[in-house]
Amino acid sequence: MYLLQVQSTGFLEQWQQAATTTLGFFWMALWAFILGYIVSSMIQIFVTRQRMQESMGESGVKSVGLGAFFGFISSSCSFAALATTRALYQKGAGFIPAMSFLLASTNLVIELGIVIFIFLGLEFAAAEYIGGILLILFMWIFVTITYPEDLISSTRKKLDKGQDTEEDTETSWVEKIKSREGWNKVADQYWMEWGMVWKDVTIGFTVAGIVAVFVPSSFYETLFIGVGQASGQSYSFLQLLEHVLVGPVVAFFTFIGSMGNIPLAAVLYGGGVSFAGIMAFIFSDLVVFPVLRINAQYYGWKMSLYILLTLLFALVGSALILHYSFDLLGLLPQSGGKSMMDREFFKIDYTFFFNLVFLAISGVMAWLSWSVSKDEDSGHHHGGGANWVETILKYLAVLSYVWLAAGLAIKIFL
Repeated sequence: MYLLQVQSTGFLEQWQQAATTTLGFFWMALWAFILGYIVSSMIQIFVTRQRMQESMGESGVKSVGLGAFFGFISSSCSFAALATTRALYQKGAGFIPAMSFLLASTNLVIELGIVIFIFLGLEFAAAEYIGGILLILFMWIFVTITYPEDLISSTRKKLDKGQDTEEDTETSWVEKIKSREGWNKVADQYWMEWGMVWKDVTIGFTVAGIVAVFVPSSFYETLFIGVGQASGQSYSFLQLLEHVLVGPVVAFFTFIGSMGNIPLAAVLYGGGVSFAGIMAFIFSDLVVFPVLRINAQYYGWKMSLYILLTLLFALVGSALILHYSFDLLGLLPQSGGKSMMDREFFKIDYTFFFNLVFLAISGVMAWLSWSVSKDEDSGHHHGGGANWVETILKYLAVLSYVWLAAGLAIKIFL
C-alpha cells in the first residue's frame, strides 16, 4: 500500500510538472505568436487574393517565386494554407506555383521563424528558411520529372465544377492603411488567425509538456537509431536517413500544426535526435493525416496521395542537404541540446516585458475588432473537408485544458 502511495505521489508530481512545463512553453512563445499574427493579418488585408491569382498562372521561375513570396506573407495555419492554395489553383494558378505557395505559407512565414528561434536557436531558424526554399526546389524537380498531366487535368476539371464567381474588390493598399475600416479588418483577421490555430497550439504545447516530463530518454534511443551514442560521434548516412523518415511518422501520429509542433521538436532535440531528424519533423506539418484527408476532399484521393509523395520526397531531400551543408560549414548544432526542462520559464526578463507589450496590443486588436461584422465567407480558411478534423481537435483541446487545470491544482494539495 505504501509503495502504491509513493508511485501515485510521483505520478501526481510529474503531472503538475508537465502542466507547468506546457504553460512555460506557451509563455516563452506568446509575444512571438502575437507579433507574427499581427504582421500576417496586416499583409492579408492589404494584399488581395486577386492580385496573387493574376501573378501565378504559369509554372515559370517568376510564377513559382511569386507563389513563394505570397506564401511568405500569408498565414501559417495549415488549414488556411490548404484552402487558399485550392482557391489560387481553382482561379487559374499553375499547379507548381500553387504548391510553392502552400510550402512557403507553412515554412517561410515570419511567426514560425521567431518561434523556432526561441525554442531551438538561430541555426534552426536559419535552416527553416533555407529549408523552405529547398522544399520548393525539390517539389518543383519532383513534379517536373513525374508530371502527371492527366491527373492534374482531371483535378482542374473537378475544381472548375465548384468554382465560385466571387471577386476581390480592388482598393489601394495605401487607402486601406489610412482608413479605420482597414485596421478594423486587420483586427478581425488577427482574431480569426487565433481562431484557426488555438486548438493546434493548445494540443501541441500540451503534448510537448507531457513528452518532456513522462517520456524517458531510452524511448528516443529506441525510436531514432544512434541516439545516445558516444558524445562527439557523428551519425552515419543510414542513421540520418532513418531519422528523416521517422520524423514524418512521428508528426503523422501527433497531427499537430506547424506552430504547435515546435515545442515538441525542442523536446526531441533535447532527447538527442539529429539535426536532420528535427528538421524533417518540423517540415512534416503537411504530411499528417488531417491534411491528407482535406486534400482528398478538395482534389480526390489520387491527387492527395501524389501531393503526399511529393512532399515526402521534398522534405527528406531538404533535411539531408541541410544537415550536411551545415556540418560542412561548421554550423551544425550538436544533437542532445539543452533540455527544455533545464530552463526557467517564469522570470523577469525580455520575455516578460515583450509579453506585456504584445498583450496590450492584443487588447487594442480586441477593441478594434468589436466594430467589425463577420464576413459571410470568414470560415473559408478551413475548407469543406476540415469540419470533422476541427471537431476532433476541439475535443482534444478541451481535454488539454482539463489536464492543465488539474495539473496546476495538484500543486495546492502536494
